[in-house]
Amino acid sequence: MTSKKPIVAVTRKLPDIIETRMMELFEARLNLTDDPLGQAELEAAVQEADVLVPTVTDRIDTQLLSKAGEQLKLIASFGTGVDHIDFAAAKKRGIVVTNTPDVLTEDTADMTMALILAVPRRLAEGERLVRSGNWSGWSPTGMLGHRIWGKRLGIIGMGRIGTAVARRARGFGLSVHYHNRRRVPESLETELEATYWQSLDQMIAHMDIISVNCPHTPATFHLLNKRRIDLMKPHAYIVNTSRGEVIDESALVRALHEEKISGVGLDVFEHEPAINPKLLQLENVVLLPHMGSATIEGRVDMGEKVIINIRAFVDGHSPPDRVIDTMF
Repeated sequence: MTSKKPIVAVTRKLPDIIETRMMELFEARLNLTDDPLGQAELEAAVQEADVLVPTVTDRIDTQLLSKAGEQLKLIASFGTGVDHIDFAAAKKRGIVVTNTPDVLTEDTADMTMALILAVPRRLAEGERLVRSGNWSGWSPTGMLGHRIWGKRLGIIGMGRIGTAVARRARGFGLSVHYHNRRRVPESLETELEATYWQSLDQMIAHMDIISVNCPHTPATFHLLNKRRIDLMKPHAYIVNTSRGEVIDESALVRALHEEKISGVGLDVFEHEPAINPKLLQLENVVLLPHMGSATIEGRVDMGEKVIINIRAFVDGHSPPDRVIDTMF
């Protein structure tokens, strides 16, 4: 790139401190309304920009990238997941892709733990009961849920977030189990008192709570399908703060209706922002609007990583958070 400030197109509104810094460093094109860009607006952005800063709600596919100008050389995504970007198409056009790993670990793990507590203890149901005006007072059999102390937690994906969830779970007396593409180091297993299951099917069949913490890739699409959900115990729960596509939502709804599992906590959905209307009709679910990483601190940290990646690239260096083929 030349010595002039690069044109940086930002698709959504970011924290004020991040937008201000971008205006200082780059020729930034901000989205002041925070309305998602339409296809025509995205095409205009990639035709003009040297750097595109999309979020997980933007579909950066082959069709869009075919409209990109030759000057577009970096997609600095604001977020950890990159399944919204056609990595092969970007690579073919010589476009580098970066993301913002590590900064959302603790926030997402907090939300996962909140759902692990909320679903078995029926917190959302209780809150709705109070607001309805129908609560008649304490009763020995009122709003009975299940304690989590002593229960088995099966973590699907023992990466940064899965490990952070496991550390929290130990403090609540949960027995930690996990399935991962690769077994974690023995020292970490010892620290977490974690049991490794090579077979996902076998782990699912033995757990009281399943926590989904793996990314969405072609290999994990509908990882929890009807067959695997049917392996679960009737008293078991599922919590998902990863990506909605990892669970076959139709099979999940069917299992809940047929009482094959006891409940779910979802912060993500297969077709979000659209929510399966059958989920909305169920009492034994906690539904959140994809807010697992929604802390002020986390969003600012994400923005700072985006800026670092852009500056490194503009200066002729490899960005620290460059996405590589092995992620896929």
